[in-house]
Amino acid sequence: MSVTPSSDPSIKKADSNFDVNEEFAPKKVLDDTVIQHVNAGDNDGESFDKVPEANRRIGTFSAVMLIANRMIGTGIFATPASIVSSTGSIGLALILWLVGAIIAGAGLAVYLEWASALPRSGGEKVYLEYAFRKPLYAITCLYGIYAATLGWPSGNSVYAGEMLLNAANTEVTRWNQRAIGVGVVTFALILHGCLPKWGLRLQNVLGIFKIGVLLFIIVAGFVALGGHVNGGAPNPSNFKNAFAGSKSDANSFVNSLYNVIWAFVGFSNAGYAMSEIRNPVKTIRVAAPLAMILVTILYMLVNVAFFAAVPKADIIASERLIASLFFERMFNAAAGRAVSVIIALSAIGNVLAVLFGQGRINQELGREGALPFSRFFASNKPFNAPLAGLALQWAVSLVIMLAPPGGDIYSFLLNLISYPLNIFNALVALGLIIVNVRKEQYGWSSPIKATLPVSIFYFFANLFLIAAPLVPPSSPANAPYTSLPYYLHCVVGFGIIALGFLYYLIWIQILPRFGGYQMSRREEVGSDGLTRKVFYKVKNE
Repeated sequence: MSVTPSSDPSIKKADSNFDVNEEFAPKKVLDDTVIQHVNAGDNDGESFDKVPEANRRIGTFSAVMLIANRMIGTGIFATPASIVSSTGSIGLALILWLVGAIIAGAGLAVYLEWASALPRSGGEKVYLEYAFRKPLYAITCLYGIYAATLGWPSGNSVYAGEMLLNAANTEVTRWNQRAIGVGVVTFALILHGCLPKWGLRLQNVLGIFKIGVLLFIIVAGFVALGGHVNGGAPNPSNFKNAFAGSKSDANSFVNSLYNVIWAFVGFSNAGYAMSEIRNPVKTIRVAAPLAMILVTILYMLVNVAFFAAVPKADIIASERLIASLFFERMFNAAAGRAVSVIIALSAIGNVLAVLFGQGRINQELGREGALPFSRFFASNKPFNAPLAGLALQWAVSLVIMLAPPGGDIYSFLLNLISYPLNIFNALVALGLIIVNVRKEQYGWSSPIKATLPVSIFYFFANLFLIAAPLVPPSSPANAPYTSLPYYLHCVVGFGIIALGFLYYLIWIQILPRFGGYQMSRREEVGSDGLTRKVFYKVKNE
């Protein structure tokens, strides 16, 4: 094999068996690994990814808010009612919330071990590349297709539009709702892409606001427990015989637990921006558990508050947000309508947090050379922010919001966005199991340990999340769609991942074979100070 041009010392001979990023090489390849530097406490992990110091703008408080904003979306204001309806009892509903918190805590431990050992932006992409090295570049293509083609901010953007229209007592239509949604995600793009410091500040403010609202609900709930309900209405006494009416069918349990676990999604959000966190290992060690504990306590107490004020029969019979029922019962009808504004602001905070994280994933895919026009997507120009990576997520979100008609198709797209995350979470857990079992081969050592039993538990929890939507609904009322097969988003989700493998076969295997070359990568440092991997062709003899 000959390398062209041979005079370029940065070009390395292609290795079809092992050609990963330098920081991902095991000890037998690199005696002085970056992981060793991290565990020795060198610069608290900043030496792992030497980005410009000006880019490290996230401190402990902002990291906590980044996670909390992603976790606290709109679900806590509505999900408790659906959980009670599915389980049939207050007691079983509370137990499921506790089980969901335990599963999320296990997931946090898994992600903390990864993030503390590999403190670089990109989250799952970085971890999967480290664990699954063969076939070379395959896991990058599988994850890259998923991350770049699904618009995570779209759902809450549109929901914010619906809530704002409800607050204004305006009829909600397909287009006015989505027009506001476009405005929300565009605002997030401009803020994070052009004014990154102000984007973080607004995220922090909205995070504090959401926590404040939940604390207010909790205090009002304790008032309700004391028997003080608006207009002297009787106390619903939901905690007497709390397990009365519990359903025993597996379908109700599966669907309820699935919804509870999704209310905790977002604990990994800070991992997408590790290269922008000051003292990343030390910061994430404090910020992530603090955010998880805070959100878990708030979720449990908010559920208690709702159940203290709203009769169980009203919760089950109503299709409205339980938060609206709570405020109406504790205050008045006008307060119930004001909940729409609260939920809209919560949704906007979630959009800001989601776009922030997903934009960083796109930038990392650019830095690794996995996207077309990688230099463009890897750049921090012109505002020292990943504007191009954010814009890609923004553009995909616009297509999802505007292109499909309403009804089943739109619901299908929103479900499709979230479902593949279960698959990659399972792979992340499996990857951590592999590197811990084969420590010497991988050179694995991390400042934070999840422990093997926790990793195994989280792996099987995600297998449950993968399988749960494939269980036939117990009745048409519980089906996710009116006219589409209930499992369609699961099948298409696997199809998108298969498309990533097809991309890998064409790009890395088929075209090089017919073209007489192999693909390899070299590292470059751009004018913005960011490193990036650039793919190039190595000609065969």
